[in-house]
Amino acid sequence: MAQRIDYPTMSTSNFELAYFATGCFWGAERRFWSLSGVNSTQVGYMGGIKANPTYEEVCTGRTLHTEIVEVNFDPNQITYESLCREFWVMHDPTSLNRQGGDIGTQYRSSIFFTSDNQREVALATRDRYQSALNLLGIGEIVTEILTADGVPFYPAEQYHQRYLEKNPNGYDCHSSAGVAFPN
Repeated sequence: MAQRIDYPTMSTSNFELAYFATGCFWGAERRFWSLSGVNSTQVGYMGGIKANPTYEEVCTGRTLHTEIVEVNFDPNQITYESLCREFWVMHDPTSLNRQGGDIGTQYRSSIFFTSDNQREVALATRDRYQSALNLLGIGEIVTEILTADGVPFYPAEQYHQRYLEKNPNGYDCHSSAGVAFPN
């Protein structure tokens, strides 16, 4: 059974935590672990109503959790804004409770911020990306931007951790809106 993880609310000189949900967590985790300045990643569940949910329970939609990637990063090497820019283009944030063929509330697009600065950056990057989508007549972003304060992160089962590293030809559901993040 997964154990609840409490995250630090303050960054230190060499790490900060960020939480991003982009649909199936396997492909998102691979995108984040590949970035210079990311110390580690872990997949899990957040935003639901059941303590220590299992993958099978989350997949029913009844726990209300989303599949999420916890990103441990060094803010001196990569900014939270850079992580957000990657987040917006790695999936389709205009798709409600769905990414590619994966359908359900566990595949919703979400950011759980751990500080006021993260909240401000998440909102600002969302607005910048929405402006780029608007120019092309693409729909509204439906991503939740919520506080992580009081919202536990439950690590997923071990076989989900770095799944695409263990299974390089494994399923990666991610589709994007096809729009680059504006400079």
